[in-house]
Amino acid sequence: MTKKGGKMADKALFRVEKDGHLAWLIFDRPEKRNTMSFKFFAGLTEHFEQFDADPEVRVVIVRAEGKSFTVGLDLTEAAAMLGNGSASQREDMKRWIKRLQDNISAVERCRKPVIAAIHGHCVGGGIDLTSACDIRLASRDAIFSIRETRIGIIADVGTLQRFPTIVGQGLFRELALTGRDFTAEEAFRIGFVNRIYDDRETLYDGARALAEEIAANPPLAVQGVKEVIHYTRDNGIFPSLDYVAQKNAAAVPSDDMMEAVTAFLEKRPPHFTGK
Repeated sequence: MTKKGGKMADKALFRVEKDGHLAWLIFDRPEKRNTMSFKFFAGLTEHFEQFDADPEVRVVIVRAEGKSFTVGLDLTEAAAMLGNGSASQREDMKRWIKRLQDNISAVERCRKPVIAAIHGHCVGGGIDLTSACDIRLASRDAIFSIRETRIGIIADVGTLQRFPTIVGQGLFRELALTGRDFTAEEAFRIGFVNRIYDDRETLYDGARALAEEIAANPPLAVQGVKEVIHYTRDNGIFPSLDYVAQKNAAAVPSDDMMEAVTAFLEKRPPHFTGK
C-alpha cells in the first residue's frame, strides 16, 4: 500500500490511494468494465487484510474507473471451471465457490468501515461485493441487478444472505427471482443505497465527506460498533447484549474516551489515537 497516487503491485486490477486516514480501493480495469476475475477476488482479500492491519486507515472507500463499477464475474474464466460434470469436478467447484465467498467476506471482516461509491453498472458479483460493505452511495446513473438468476446461476457468494438483511424480504425476493435491473432511485427507495448524487464527482466528494466524518471519531469505538452490528445480525439481540456488555467492560475507559471528555471540557477538537 502506498501514499496517494501510488499503486499496488497488480496495476491491472486495483489502485490504492491514501488520503489521511482514508484509503481508496479503486477498481482499475476499465477496458473490461471491471469484471471480477479470480485474481480480482483474491486481491480483495489481500487488500482488505492490509487495510485491517494498517493503524493509519480508519475508513475504506471503494470506487471504480471507467463506465461501470463492475459488471460482475468474468464469465470467460468461470466457463473454464464447468468441467465435465464428474463428482471430482463438482467437489472442485464447491471449493472454488467457497474461496470466492471467503474473498467477499474479507470486505465484511475488515474492522474498518467500508463505503461503496457506485456508478454505472453494478451487477452480479457487484451486488455480492457491495452487500458486504457497510454503506453504499450511488450516482444517479447506477444500475443494479442480481444478474445470476437470468443466466441460470444461483447467486452464491453473498447476495442471497446479505442483501435481505439490508432491504428486507419482500422486494429482495422480487429482485432475486426476476434478476431485473433496478435504478439508483429504486435502490435508494428500498434502502440499499443511503444517498444518490448527480454525477461521479459529487458522489466521490460525498463519499469522502462521510468517510472523514466517521474517521473523526475514536477508531476503536467505530470498529467496535461495526463488530457488534455484525454480531447482532448473526446471533440475535440478547446474545449481542451480553457480548457488548463484555466488550465495553474490557475496553472502558480508554485513552480516546478520556480525550473526548477532556476535549469537551476544554472546548477544543479532540485528537484520537486509537488507544
